[in-house]
Amino acid sequence: MSENGAEQSQRIHVVRDGPREAPPLLLIHGSGASSTLWSPVVPALACHHHVIRVDLPGCGQSPPAPPYDVPAQARRVAAVLGELGLGDVTVVGHSSGGYVATALAEQRPGLVRSVALISCGPQPSALLSQPLILRMLLSPPFGPLIWPRRSDALIRRGIGATAARPVEVPDEAVADLKHISYGTFRTILRRNTEYIAERGVPDRLAALTVPVLAVFGGADPRWDPSSVRQYEVVPGARIEMLSGVGHLPMLEAPETISELLLSWASRERTANTPPTVPDH
Repeated sequence: MSENGAEQSQRIHVVRDGPREAPPLLLIHGSGASSTLWSPVVPALACHHHVIRVDLPGCGQSPPAPPYDVPAQARRVAAVLGELGLGDVTVVGHSSGGYVATALAEQRPGLVRSVALISCGPQPSALLSQPLILRMLLSPPFGPLIWPRRSDALIRRGIGATAARPVEVPDEAVADLKHISYGTFRTILRRNTEYIAERGVPDRLAALTVPVLAVFGGADPRWDPSSVRQYEVVPGARIEMLSGVGHLPMLEAPETISELLLSWASRERTANTPPTVPDH
């Protein structure tokens, strides 16, 4: 395998960039998406980190592998990190990828150095009325009929509907979305909702000792932007609101997200490094 490239691990598609000896940074995508949505921020992150991206089961290049409940997905991600020999990982989750990141921290607190959540809805009550195109694609009676016939243009419109400004959607992300079936997508959405309905993400993280960064777009059309304040229950949580940005900050404001994540990972690594004791 090349220094930067893709591989199959534990039946999960994995892409790694950056020097292997650098601090590990794991990127987890949201519902039905794939690792390719992170592409705009990877070059900057890979200058300082060993960047690991995964396609969750049934998404992107990963084959279907039920069950799709959030704890099960977190266990699969933990197995991948174990297979790669990685620990002390900064974990970043976009949207429902933040649920997998949270479950990973719940299950394996010694594995997760810190958690960064981007556009991660804290609980079901924060969900807004979804854009019309998403309602048509994801719900009966039109969803099952339209889904198998989706064109590239329609997929781009669906992704772009969650942004607050025009975005350039990577071709690979469009191609990856064609791989997931309507039934799998719907199941993943239900399992994600069950996870946050059982207990909200802020409360879950407040019960842990892991450092938390929560980033929200101030114009997110999927989740109430003010709901990011719910993460204030997490002791020491850092909260960032991006003005004029929607649900896809990595596509809408990649430079800002790169800077935030680099700053966050650097600060947490410095804060957790024991001070040097001089010899006497």
